[in-house]
Parts: sequence; C-alpha cells; structure tokens
Amino acid sequence: MTIAISGTSTGTARAESSTLRLVVSAIEDAAPGIRSFTLAAPDGAELPGFVAGSHLVITAGERTNAYSLTGDGVAPRRYSISVLRLHDGLGGSRWMHDAVSVGDVVDVEIPRSAFAPEARAAKHLLIAGGIGITPILSHLRAARRWGRDVQVLYSFREGRAAHVDDIVALAGSRAELFTDQPAFVERLAETLIDQPIGTHVYVCGPAGMIDHVVDAAARLGWPASRIHFERFGTDALDAGDPFTVHLTESDTTVDIPSGTSVLEALEATGRDIPNRCRQGVCGECRLPLSGGAALHRDLYLTDAEKSAGDAFMPCVSRAAEGTILEVPL
Repeated sequence: MTIAISGTSTGTARAESSTLRLVVSAIEDAAPGIRSFTLAAPDGAELPGFVAGSHLVITAGERTNAYSLTGDGVAPRRYSISVLRLHDGLGGSRWMHDAVSVGDVVDVEIPRSAFAPEARAAKHLLIAGGIGITPILSHLRAARRWGRDVQVLYSFREGRAAHVDDIVALAGSRAELFTDQPAFVERLAETLIDQPIGTHVYVCGPAGMIDHVVDAAARLGWPASRIHFERFGTDALDAGDPFTVHLTESDTTVDIPSGTSVLEALEATGRDIPNRCRQGVCGECRLPLSGGAALHRDLYLTDAEKSAGDAFMPCVSRAAEGTILEVPL
C-alpha cells in the first residue's frame, strides 16, 4: 500500500509506510543513454536521510527497479538518481526514459543500503566503471562531508561518462579519470599496492571489472572484510551452481538447475509465489528459511536479516555450496 508523505512539525517528509509518493521535479541528460532524475516531496518537505551507497526502489510501470542515490544523504529535500537505458533489460530503464516526465508522481520505497561505507576505515578507495559511478558518487559526497581520506579511480568510455564534473569538483586531484582500459588496469595495480593500512576499497561497475578489482585485491593480500562491491541487479549475477530445495511441509524436493531461480522452479511446480520485481529489490517474494544456508544476492534484506539465516529472496538468491535449502512450504 502506498501512503502519501506528509510534513511533520519539523518540516520533514514522513512516510507512514515504507513507501513515499514523490514528484519528478527535474530531468537532465547526464550523458548519451544516461538520464538523471530529481525527485521531491509534493510540498518540498525534507525527505528521509540515507547513508552513502543507498539505493531507491521505484515502481517502474509494472515492475520495481533499484537505482543508486547520487546526492547527499543528510537532511535531503530531494533524491537524485541516474538511469542508464538498457535495451536488453526487463523494461524498467526504458520506462524511466520514455514514460516519465517532469511533474509526474512516482512511488518509491524509502532508501536502503547494501553498500555502506565503513566508518572506521583509514581511507576510502573508490573505484567505478561506467554507470557504476552512481553509488560511488554518494560515497565521495559522504567522505568529503565527514573529512575522510578518499581517492577515486573512474573508468568510462570516451564521451559517455556521467557526473565527471561532480567527481572532479568533490575530489580534485584525488580523482583519476580513464578512457583507456590498459591505463586503468595498470594504475589500479599500482594503487592497490600503495595504500595505508586500514584502507577499504569500494567498487561498482560492469561484472568483469568488479571481478578484476576483487581478484587483484585478494591476490595482493587485501582482507575480504576491506573489499566492498555492488553489482547491477540480476543481469550481473552468474548462473550459479545447481542445488536442491526441500519443501518441508509437503515433503517435496525441487532441483534448481544452473541459470534457474528458486522462484522460477517453484512456479514450474504450480506454486503461486507473490512477486513483483524478480530482481531482489522489492521484497515481495520473501520466503522463510528453516534450514540450510542461502547465498544472498538481493538488495532487500539487511545484513542483520541475512546473518539471521531465516529468510531469503527466491528470485535471485541460491544455496551456499553443499547446502540444501529447507523451506516451509
């Protein structure tokens, strides 16, 4: 259910549910194929704050899509996102580009974070590729606001970069821009070696780039706890290994092949599982978990909820290696 926001006595927009109804106040072309949207409360009230790396889930036509917030999360009066038009996606980006105009009202869920900065880090090394600059930009804003040591490496195709001016204005000489892939790879290796103890690295971009950064850092001895990354929804997820789900109430075993989600497999057995986005962002298909360990790949459950191990998102998550998921269905 969508509840319209209202102003509190302090002038802050308040949601009586987890959903806000916001007005599109501005649209700009940030780069070829990338459009930036500004959303605000109808009465201009302050919106719920958010931590760097948060995303906004927007009802995009018949689907829900998650987009990284690019603005400052402290007492915001508007939310800003940048959307890359995907011609082979599920339609959310096309809907944002083709169907949304200034003055339209959209339903959004309050910001959530699956890619937050580590407050105790000695330094924040931010690495972005293409549209992956969007969560990195909010990290940079937070680092500057709180006076944290920060460095940015941003790789993009010539003439197709969004937010370059913002990055340079915020980071100055601490920002390095690359349109040449070999130059970026060489500089990345040098940068990962030359960091003070306690540095955390954050990376967002194409799957291949993320894998390269993570692997390079691991080979150089970076602890996994200091390597953070965010992928682009389900299109960036690998097919995964086959595994088995045991439905405890019906004592039924369902085999999940590589490339097939638990949700799809359950639907094939005739079970009706509520769902909307099928991308791990809306939370609609959440299922309880009574045994086994899930490999969580969603953007909905909090870290605490994932650690609790009693729920998972069947549209994207799979079983950890060697585990049979026990689901009370």
